Amino acid sequence: MSDTTLFLIAYDIPNDRRRTRVHKILSGFGQWTQYSIFECFLTDKELVALHGRLDKVLNPTQDNVRFYHVCHACQSKTETIGSSPPAEDRLYLI
Repeated sequence: MSDTTLFLIAYDIPNDRRRTRVHKILSGFGQWTQYSIFECFLTDKELVALHGRLDKVLNPTQDNVRFYHVCHACQSKTETIGSSPPAEDRLYLI
């Protein structure tokens, strides 16, 4: 059983520079699936690190980032039309 949790992360950021920075940060943590949505499999430690990196970039009066926690039971019920469902990337070292 994996120690990661799937998060859907959606953002609405009016400033182009901050939006680009947020996109780059999220790219390091998960898969970009829609224009402003990422699917990220995160451990508790990675979630804290992601929050810390975003806090340094976001303007809390203008920007909005939402983290949707997808439990394991709900993840198995996810339906996808047009592409493959979310999957946790695995790294194998030989």
